[in-house]
Amino acid sequence: MSPLSVTAPAFVDMAHRIVWATVATISPSGQPRTRVLHPIWEWDGDRLHGWIGTFPHSPKAADLAHDSRVSVTYWSPEQDTCTADCDSVWETSPDERSAAWDRFARGPEPVGYDPAMIPGWTSAESPEFGVLRLEPTRLRVFPGTMLLQGTGDVLTWSA
Repeated sequence: MSPLSVTAPAFVDMAHRIVWATVATISPSGQPRTRVLHPIWEWDGDRLHGWIGTFPHSPKAADLAHDSRVSVTYWSPEQDTCTADCDSVWETSPDERSAAWDRFARGPEPVGYDPAMIPGWTSAESPEFGVLRLEPTRLRVFPGTMLLQGTGDVLTWSA
């Protein structure tokens, strides 16, 4: 079994349980910037992809135009943490935008949500609806039991 096939499902399980992630970018002036976002992850047995619905004209978009890399970190009060360092790509085709809209709307609980609840997002064609695809280059899953009790497995994978 490959390290990715062990780490990716554990990452998705933890990320989807925690739901909200701190996502870091680098601004054009070289400053780190963070914000809280709501990614959905898909593991198909071979590849892991993340998806974020976001505003395509935000300060984040300017950061990503400068440097497309992001770091996505989840934390729970039980001290569970997982991180995905990723390359990101804006999906702009109508088919990809529609697929992403459906992915968010039909996502598993508790990460699925109705994108139309976001002001300005009435459909996948809304100009304010942007789709950011995440391609992980490194994953780390760190159960809180490791920190608190010295038990559990820290999982890592790098492309």
